[in-house]
Amino acid sequence: MKEYRPYRRKAYYYETDRMDIVHHSNYVRWLEEARIDLMEQAGCPFEFTEKQGIVSPVLSVSCEYKYPVRFGDEFEVKCRLLSFNGCRFKLEYEVNNLTTGQLSLTAVTEHCFTGTDLRPIRMQKKYPELYENLLEALEDKGE
Repeated sequence: MKEYRPYRRKAYYYETDRMDIVHHSNYVRWLEEARIDLMEQAGCPFEFTEKQGIVSPVLSVSCEYKYPVRFGDEFEVKCRLLSFNGCRFKLEYEVNNLTTGQLSLTAVTEHCFTGTDLRPIRMQKKYPELYENLLEALEDKGE
């Protein structure tokens, strides 16, 4: 079973607010960074899919903020594919503050594959290799 490495980096100063913690909006950016990283690891890099005219708009975002990340803290985002039906997919995330050892955020995002015209694409039919890569990522969710 293939393992996907978590996305890691440090929190930057510009991401903090007047309370000296990372502003809540930046966590959603981190989810996107982790999603792009996971898709690349799973064999569906955004550079390739976008050249093919495939985009994956966000349908929903749900976040639970648990513990703040501060400037300079190192964190990791664990991302896993929860569901995929050939068009729509759902991802689950955990943001862990590696500096403090605290769980900072849990989140779920939902997306779909569309063309640049925003009409849904059935990946199995149009892009079977990408479809198979995503099915493999779904099977590798660690259960």
